[in-house]
Amino acid sequence: MHALNKNRPLRRVMLASAATVSGIVMLLALKPHTAPTLITDSVSPAPSASASASPGATSGSSSSSSSSKSGSSSTGTKTVTGDTVQTRWGPVQVKVTIKNGKITDVTAVQYPTENPRDQQINSYAIPQLRSEALAAQSASIDTVSGATYTSTGYKQSLQSALDSAGL
Repeated sequence: MHALNKNRPLRRVMLASAATVSGIVMLLALKPHTAPTLITDSVSPAPSASASASPGATSGSSSSSSSSKSGSSSTGTKTVTGDTVQTRWGPVQVKVTIKNGKITDVTAVQYPTENPRDQQINSYAIPQLRSEALAAQSASIDTVSGATYTSTGYKQSLQSALDSAGL
């Protein structure tokens, strides 16, 4: 006997209702695509007397989200931390070191590390983004395949750092 037998119209109505409810639930469960948003901090620059950058103290799990600028005018070296960009998977923030108008170092201060998948993706994406930024000497870099959100946040934070540095 067929499930949608014409002798049982109530069964057809129940199956159609269940299919409709299931479809609506599946539609409501979809998450919309959201673009990364920029988080700006209103922290004033540190005085130059206390400006010191520790190049070895960078960590991917740092929770500092302040925009800091430090520089030494005698050597032409300036270190600028970009704005924190909130992406779908977590915040992204970079720190740029500029010497005599050239980008000499780019360090990711914050990036998503909440789960093993984030760690796996960013273990290859962050070094690739860094090398592209150093080669391009700007924020006009390619997005890393598989790390679209991190790449977009990285580029936005890098651009804000370069803007703050006057490049």
